[in-house]
Amino acid sequence: MKSILGISAFYHDSAACIILDGEIVAATQEERFTRKKHDSNYPKNSIDFVLNYCNLKLSEVDQIVFFEKPFLKFERLLETYVAFAPKGFVSFSKAMPLWIKEKLFQKNLLFNKLKEHDSNYKSDENIYFSDHHLSHAASAFFPSPFEEAVILTADGVGEWATTTVAIGKGNKLDIKKEIHFPHSLGLLYSAFTYYTGFKVNSGEYKLMGLAPYGNPIYEDKINQLVDIKDDGTFRLDQDYFNYATGLTMTSHKFHNLFGQKPRNPKHEKLTQFHMDIAASIQKVTEDIMIKLSKSIRKEYNIKNLCLAGGVALNCVANGKILKEKIFDNIWIQPAAGDAGGSLGAALALWYLDQGNERKINSSDSMNGSYLGPEYTQNQIEEELKSIGAIFETVDYQKLINQTSEHLSSDKAIGWFQGRMEFGPRALGGRSILGDPRSEKMQKNLNLKVKYRESFRPFAPSILKEDLSNWFNLNVESPYMLLVAEINSDKKIEMTEEQKQLFGIEKLNIKRSEIPAVTHVDYSARIQTVTQKNNKPYYDLISKFKEKTGCPVIVNTSFNVRGEPIVNTPIDAFNCFMGTELDYLVIGNCILDKNKQDPNLKKDYTKEFELD
Repeated sequence: MKSILGISAFYHDSAACIILDGEIVAATQEERFTRKKHDSNYPKNSIDFVLNYCNLKLSEVDQIVFFEKPFLKFERLLETYVAFAPKGFVSFSKAMPLWIKEKLFQKNLLFNKLKEHDSNYKSDENIYFSDHHLSHAASAFFPSPFEEAVILTADGVGEWATTTVAIGKGNKLDIKKEIHFPHSLGLLYSAFTYYTGFKVNSGEYKLMGLAPYGNPIYEDKINQLVDIKDDGTFRLDQDYFNYATGLTMTSHKFHNLFGQKPRNPKHEKLTQFHMDIAASIQKVTEDIMIKLSKSIRKEYNIKNLCLAGGVALNCVANGKILKEKIFDNIWIQPAAGDAGGSLGAALALWYLDQGNERKINSSDSMNGSYLGPEYTQNQIEEELKSIGAIFETVDYQKLINQTSEHLSSDKAIGWFQGRMEFGPRALGGRSILGDPRSEKMQKNLNLKVKYRESFRPFAPSILKEDLSNWFNLNVESPYMLLVAEINSDKKIEMTEEQKQLFGIEKLNIKRSEIPAVTHVDYSARIQTVTQKNNKPYYDLISKFKEKTGCPVIVNTSFNVRGEPIVNTPIDAFNCFMGTELDYLVIGNCILDKNKQDPNLKKDYTKEFELD
């Protein structure tokens, strides 16, 4: 059996994966182990996990592949600084020492790090490097259910490329077109993330969530700084930006265009201005992605589309592409960001370099993205006992029944079952659950459990067979990467008075039968659940439906603001005790908050750096 270890590291979202004879077996992000969100360091813990999961020593692994080529990235940095000189000297002087000392000689760095896992690992001859965007494209196409597809990858920047179009067929994949740095849709969106006061490379989803509260009145001004062609290709006027050489995302010219400086989140609240800015950049992003999709469908006449790169996590834009019916079928890599690059690099090596036959799974080959660690019942109980937790161990049927009963009684529940998810979305492995019918659940979960901004929406998990009865969506969405509108018969139309409200004032209006998961524009980020992918989660929702008539539950990631998704039973217990969760359901154990020693509570408001 041939094994390939894929690694992404040193920029953000470090991760590792293992494939065995082309099969995706294990994958995870380093942040889950270190408890440092978007951890960019060498993924020692992730590598240890995937090796242990496969009962492999590093010296037994056939090949190791890194997700991008450091020499090409170094070339881009040098050429950028030369092109903009003398501007950017400060940034240059900070970046170069690290590159010359470490990053440029990454093969040697990797070899020295890898030796720490296994003293018998003696040679670097099995270390390979992939192209950044090739890794992304491979991660999207090879696990997809398609024999043939066009692959659109959009992110901040890899080595040079920021947007690529590739064609995949069988076990082949060829990149056909590229847009190069500094012209980047990902960096354009991140510039507005920075401008509205959110953290770049982690706050982009907040910007997306804020957009429905505003109106796209600044679209014309944004079009002054980005030249968008009919085919979706674009160029950014660098006079408005500072990311190429500076230490900030936007320039004074950018601030003058919109009439305000970037928001300081420590001192300035969100206003209608920021909501309208968010709505405007979201609209421009959607327009670019739709134009790109239409042009590549017309040019290549291929009916299937795969999406990858950080921009592919913009589930609203994905939903708009689907709604336009440009392609017959769409598949999106659940770990679309750089973490997924580790997987793509391994798959590219297996198929493209070695020419192995590709076996296509009719759904996909990601195993529901449940690729991380799992814990036996004995391990769970031992960990809980070691920290003084009080729990009841019940059989499976009682577990499902009691949990569904708590949900229907408006209780917030920490749910920890099976293998942890690979990628940024909790999919019913490490989730916080609630009753979507509750008018106060969305606000309570945001403010009392997640300790985050009140405007943030929550996703519904729905039984696949009930999807069309509740949402205007006729395709599966197992990875929570498509947004669709709730069906009209489930809506509660706003009064004329309510329609006049602005911004956050819209938040507390009940607008559907499931208000906790209905955003202010009547949309929702949907996860479809099947028995095949996650039986316990499916059974829980089914039991909840049996009790309430509602086949939907609230699903948000099991963490608080700034914290990575919980990994271990102890992580789960700490989060449970540090928040206002009512119950923790972990393996076959049920924990009632009221029965726990209050001295075990952590102050979670200061535990993690805010994102």
